[in-house]
Amino acid sequence: MTFAGLLDSIGGMGRFQIIQVALLAIPMLMTASHHLLQNFSAAVPGHHCQIHVTANTTQGTNATHGLSAKDLLRISIPMDGDWEPEKCHRFVTTQWQLLNPNATVPNGTEMETEPCMDGWTYDKSVFTNTIIMEWNLVCNLRTHGQMAQSIYMAGVLVGALVFGSLADRFGRKALLSWSYLQMAVTGTCTAFSPNFTAYCIFRFLVGMALSGVVLNCVSLVVEWVPTKIRTITSMVVGYSATIGQIVLAGLAYALPDWRWLQFTTSVPFFIFFLYSWWFAESARWLVLSGKPDRAVQVLKKVAQINRKKEEGDKLDTEVLKSNMQKEMGLAQSSHTLYSLVRTPKVRRISCCIASVWLATSFAFYGLAMDLQNFGFNIYLIQVAFGSIDIPAKLGATIGMSFIGRRITQAASVILAGLAILANIFVPRELKTLRTSLAVLGKGCLASSFNCLYLYTGELYPTVIRKRARNLMNEEQREKILLQTAGPAMLQES
Repeated sequence: MTFAGLLDSIGGMGRFQIIQVALLAIPMLMTASHHLLQNFSAAVPGHHCQIHVTANTTQGTNATHGLSAKDLLRISIPMDGDWEPEKCHRFVTTQWQLLNPNATVPNGTEMETEPCMDGWTYDKSVFTNTIIMEWNLVCNLRTHGQMAQSIYMAGVLVGALVFGSLADRFGRKALLSWSYLQMAVTGTCTAFSPNFTAYCIFRFLVGMALSGVVLNCVSLVVEWVPTKIRTITSMVVGYSATIGQIVLAGLAYALPDWRWLQFTTSVPFFIFFLYSWWFAESARWLVLSGKPDRAVQVLKKVAQINRKKEEGDKLDTEVLKSNMQKEMGLAQSSHTLYSLVRTPKVRRISCCIASVWLATSFAFYGLAMDLQNFGFNIYLIQVAFGSIDIPAKLGATIGMSFIGRRITQAASVILAGLAILANIFVPRELKTLRTSLAVLGKGCLASSFNCLYLYTGELYPTVIRKRARNLMNEEQREKILLQTAGPAMLQES
């Protein structure tokens, strides 16, 4: 009997597994919110220079008292090609003559402008406060908002490297609890950041913690449920992240100040940290780490919760070791990254899978992290982008079950590519059609992710499967990091 058979004998998908999967899935709601939080906390509202009125020999500043806000804007701020106020320049001197609608400017005459010297005025009809508004990250500092997102994704990458290896050394449960605590503390500190530098540092640490949460959550789910139930439980965890995208839209609408939004999405992790101590450490990891006695204790606890106490009492270290001889033998084998390219067949698999991970992650986050450019209500766009994942992931699950992994995977990325490329030929005025194509593309990319997580593990031999998954996850985060440096570029293409 293998470990899977042993797990079935103490309850299979019993009460313990149901409770643990549910408690692991709930935090995934908030991790999805953190991942896309900067769509709202770093949103760029409409803005223009502070109005600066200068007096001359015929007009005084008292003349402004009878002027409307529109007239003040007209004489103080130049208009761009779309007849909107310039965002980064103002007139050096007040152009009083523009108050006369019949006034004309002589040919060759240029009204001198200057950069915003006294700050900016922001449109607060949608967001009352964002990091862009608070620290004036516009005009010559406009790239700082994108840089903050890149720093966060760098934290996600570093977290995958650090917490992935530490989990193999110290256990999934301990690292998951630490990740919850780090997410809670650094996320809350982010909400109270005194300046942009502190904000970036805390967001980097939040990104690291997010990787620790996701990696160890998936490990504990997979290593405690029967093999035949893994697809369903993975779908449950995936749908939790999907619902989190929709919840984020509601939270952002209710909390238009970025500090309150950041605080609200971070505080629940203190609760997750407190109840995480109830989780059972992976018995597989305990045995493979040379701790069979603790593994027996954990399995007996699980058997008792599943009302299989008699079966649990029969367990001892010798029984456990005899059931896991094959897995222990494989664990002793040494495999490196070279194992992924050593033979022609495995090398071909690695190249193909890596290219699909690159395309899917680059396009997915390029769409999901740049909602403002669609020109619609950002909250509705977030709901649409989250909702499309529900039928998309269900379709991927059904497709993999009935028509196979390869056809489902290929169809997902091809349809996504066609939907995104079609936007090149759609005029910018047709916002509804452009947005619909983007939502369709994002849904297909979600299907692709659903296939990839399963397909990557199944294509590789068992002995190098874990190494392959870690490599693909790290590559995905590297591409996201590069992509977030300029998300508008992908939106245009």
